[in-house]
Amino acid sequence: MLSDTQKPLPQILSTRTVAKSQLFEIQAVDLAFGNGEKRTYERFKPGAHQAVMMVPIDGDELLMIREYAVGTERYELGFPKGGVDVGETLEEAANRELKEEIGVGAKYIYFLRTVITSPSYMRNPMHIFIVRDFYPCKLEGDEPEPLELVRFPLNKLDELIANPDFNEARNLTALYALRDYLNCQR
Repeated sequence: MLSDTQKPLPQILSTRTVAKSQLFEIQAVDLAFGNGEKRTYERFKPGAHQAVMMVPIDGDELLMIREYAVGTERYELGFPKGGVDVGETLEEAANRELKEEIGVGAKYIYFLRTVITSPSYMRNPMHIFIVRDFYPCKLEGDEPEPLELVRFPLNKLDELIANPDFNEARNLTALYALRDYLNCQR
């Protein structure tokens, strides 16, 4: 059972940059907790960065992409995703990313949920959408090579969950949320 009481937040005593690259800034945050304990935590510098992930459903198939991930040094299977540009709504970003990554726009865009992959270290939310009812529309994306479009049967979600090429946490979260959504539609 979730508690209705709100604990007071720890007090931030100081924040300093301990490392910085072209993509990331890591901060050390000195905290004082309500019980007198003090700790230093590290985190990515909070920003206004948001991202979208789309779960495209075309008839009885999921549309997915296979693209290179330098973190794992291999090609990974997943759903289309990308950043939200300044001035875009989440739905506009979702539709733009679909056009860039799989060459279609969607007439139906349904918000499924928001996830934060590692709240102890960063804030950047990923907004997950179910998208359907497509029309052809290709936009130039920022990928260094064409992405492979992969169709997967919607009635074999358990096989997709077990697929070793489909292991990124946000993709799995989206798939479990999709499964719950589909079960409620029955």
